Amino acid sequence: MKWNVIRIRTTNDVTDYLAGILFDLGFTGIEVTDTVQLSEQEKKAMFIDFLPEMDESDKTAVVTCYTEENVDPGQAISQIREELEEYRAFLNPDAVSFETGVTEDTDWINNWKQFFKSFAVDEDIYIKPTWEPMKEEFKDKLVIEIDPGTAFGTGSHETTRLAIANMKKYLKTGDRLLDIGTGSGILSVIGMKLGAGKAIGTDIDPIAVRVAGENAEVNGISVFEGAVSEVPDGSVAFYTGNMLDDEAFCVPFSEQKYPIVVANILADVIIPLAPVVRRFLLPGGVFVCSGIINLMEEKTKKALTDLGYEILNEERMNDWVSYAVRLPG
Repeated sequence: MKWNVIRIRTTNDVTDYLAGILFDLGFTGIEVTDTVQLSEQEKKAMFIDFLPEMDESDKTAVVTCYTEENVDPGQAISQIREELEEYRAFLNPDAVSFETGVTEDTDWINNWKQFFKSFAVDEDIYIKPTWEPMKEEFKDKLVIEIDPGTAFGTGSHETTRLAIANMKKYLKTGDRLLDIGTGSGILSVIGMKLGAGKAIGTDIDPIAVRVAGENAEVNGISVFEGAVSEVPDGSVAFYTGNMLDDEAFCVPFSEQKYPIVVANILADVIIPLAPVVRRFLLPGGVFVCSGIINLMEEKTKKALTDLGYEILNEERMNDWVSYAVRLPG
């Protein structure tokens, strides 16, 4: 199916008015592209390490909406212009311009799958999408099947590969593994395949928690649904919550204690998370942290060592670094 595209060129200060008008007219799919920099609060909420430089003098914005192919875009534009007149006291309707076009209907949710192919993480571990057949050359490797959906983590990104490398060095058979920011659950699944006794994952996104459970089941791992203290050996369990802001959520994990904790997130999350992780580690326990861009590595390392962590190992790939650090016993 084809769709008419209407692009409305305007300025940053009137995008909210335009979006409101479009919603009132029945447009449900609206895209706003502006030059407004994210606030520090928004940056933290979205877990962004650094922001691109933007031209503060550029006030232009584009609001995009769509109509079905059989709807006259000219008529839709006339309706929008009529509504804009009602706001003349707040904006200049004459300064708003329109462009039209046509786009094909696209399955945006699943289109990314064409780019996710089977690959070897290292000499031992092979990751394949659930929808791809097994390749003959990888049949003797440790095979992990993943369908991340909209959750983070296919294993192909440098940050995940580095976390896996460090986890392989320090995970011992039978260890309880805590995976903070589990995403697709890939580190928990690999941890279990490498011999962990049980793996417990957390994420702030309930969709990620659901996806992680599904990926564990695809790989033949039992998924437990119940209290953290009752997770049986040989199982994984995933929980929705925020380790940074929710003390009540943290308590059950503090009571368990883990020989190894992994977090593949971002430096701006790892830094405030590091003191929280101390509560979860056994004496001598190892914290594997990844997702650290090289611009943040010195700041992250200092935060870790200031808390008394000992740097055991660094793994690097391109612009990313992962640390394995130990809590002295």
